[in-house]
Amino acid sequence: MSIQLVLNISIAFLWMLLNDQWSSMNFLSGYIIGLALIFIMRRFFPTPFYLKKLLAMVKLLLVFLEELILSSIFVIQKVINPKMDFAPGIFSLETHMEGDWEITALAMLITLTPGSVAMEVSPDGKILYVHAIDIPDAKRTVIKSINAFEKAIMEVTRDA
Repeated sequence: MSIQLVLNISIAFLWMLLNDQWSSMNFLSGYIIGLALIFIMRRFFPTPFYLKKLLAMVKLLLVFLEELILSSIFVIQKVINPKMDFAPGIFSLETHMEGDWEITALAMLITLTPGSVAMEVSPDGKILYVHAIDIPDAKRTVIKSINAFEKAIMEVTRDA
């Protein structure tokens, strides 16, 4: 992915140099031309077309923002309830992540969303121990979030 991105930016600068105009619009047009050239030559690169991974990263960011907003609303509802009748606890969750980067990214995304904290990962990396603010309600929400995170992380990290 990185060689394709560097090549695309180099083509954009070369386009500006050949047109003898240093402007953002000229850079953008050179970038689009470079994108088309790299797309045409994509079979000669050992890695998949980099724009696919870039879009997967944007999708991961959007999934995180959606889960952040939903879990924030959930926590606010729990906190402003006058009874404060929630039951915090720890539950284990089996994950399909492989490799340190994927597991770490999943654990960090879980921890960054309010109402849940990834506490520990099993030595084999297949089970994640999560603390939730309210086990009966939050467990369903956290499991739904984790499934969305896993799918988005796999799109970013694994070649399709």
